[in-house]
Amino acid sequence: MSSSETTGRGLTSRAAPPASRRDPRALTPRVIVEELDRYIVGQKAAKRAVAIALRNRWRRQQVPSDLRDEIAPKNIIMIGPTGVGKTEIARRLARLTGAPFLKIEASKFTEVGYVGRDVDSIVRDLTEISVKLVKDEEQHKVRARAQEAAEERLLDLLLPRSTGPQRTATGAIPLPGATEAQPENGATRERLRTLLHEGKLDDREVELDVQDSQQGMLEVFSAPGMDQIGFDVSKIQSMFQGRGAARRRKAKLPQALELLIGEEAAKLIDMDKVVAEAIFRAENSGIVFLDEIDKICGGQKHGGGPDVSREGVQRDLLPIVEGSAVTTKYGVVRTDHVLFIAAGAFHVARPSDLIPELQGRFPIRVELEALSNADFVRILTEPENALTRQYQALLATEGVQIEWHEDAVAELARLATRANERMENIGARRLHTILERLLDELSFEAPGLAGTTVPITGAYVRERLASVVENEDLSRYIL
Repeated sequence: MSSSETTGRGLTSRAAPPASRRDPRALTPRVIVEELDRYIVGQKAAKRAVAIALRNRWRRQQVPSDLRDEIAPKNIIMIGPTGVGKTEIARRLARLTGAPFLKIEASKFTEVGYVGRDVDSIVRDLTEISVKLVKDEEQHKVRARAQEAAEERLLDLLLPRSTGPQRTATGAIPLPGATEAQPENGATRERLRTLLHEGKLDDREVELDVQDSQQGMLEVFSAPGMDQIGFDVSKIQSMFQGRGAARRRKAKLPQALELLIGEEAAKLIDMDKVVAEAIFRAENSGIVFLDEIDKICGGQKHGGGPDVSREGVQRDLLPIVEGSAVTTKYGVVRTDHVLFIAAGAFHVARPSDLIPELQGRFPIRVELEALSNADFVRILTEPENALTRQYQALLATEGVQIEWHEDAVAELARLATRANERMENIGARRLHTILERLLDELSFEAPGLAGTTVPITGAYVRERLASVVENEDLSRYIL
């Protein structure tokens, strides 16, 4: 294996491909639930609800066009304590289909007239995510062609072509026995190409001109209400988009290559088509996860302060969830068929405390169960991204192998259950805290323990955590 392959540098480097989109026809509700089961333990009712909602989006696309626009998405409210998988279910669902996904806390918004974010920013953010998603997919398709063009530009920097009086660029490769005015030699250029592919020139710096992106500098113009007074933000922004001034900068070859690939890929993709596809996906496949929806319920009686805007936030959210047109810098985006998944613990408030109009826009309600001791054992062992596997992989980078014994997993689950019962129930997030405390010393000393195997047993867990667990006052600070 060449050095460039082992390090991921040089001209053989590749950007990570965007998440692949699954064939929607193959994503039956049963398949969707099975995919979610790979990462999330339990919560069958919530998984079934989102699986049916996702399948209905595909079914809607198959019905005649005159009826298609009449079929509204069946939005969902997830009710359950923190750390039981509400956010993860929605995130994995979006990743499964390659859909634009936005997670936002409802408590960030305030009623129009108060300081805070306006609800239209939900649609603007979702559109931005969709544009980036489609743009990354298109750039991945043309990356091979863009890399070829970028490679030629990089070779021109290293070995300038002869066009009359020769000028040496910063970073040019000095050739043995060559003069500054020596014309380019084809064989020498190919030798340089080989060295680049092998990563043997990765430490060399070159100077190159890169375009500064000016996108976002006019975001101040998109303040709420601008579109209502005839101020077309998108047209003003489009006048300046892509007109970034070139600036000179130094970069090592791998970084320079990526910069040039980005510029070449931008030339090869049609941004008008990207934007059109992105708006279509945002409107028909977009998923918005509204977390902490219970924080804007009117059931909690407080006097004064920011709470006075809670019901106003609900009324502002209503048109977005119901279906409205929002002006973004890419054009008008409609929310009629965006899937909204709301979530909240609802310890104090209840879903019935939402205004009736908003309740009607969330016809599906599922309750997620609190995690038991058996659930914690499954969480530590079954998912593909289980925490035990994550820590094994992290310490393996230092040459330390850790072996998880069954009694250790059982003890960790017991401690997490006990801590959640004695303190705030934060669900599976308690495992993160406990495992960090358990492996704190091992993680610190790992660089000096290369080549060793460390068994994690029940006795090891008790030894490391017993003093903390038994001291209730201390455990409240640490666990």
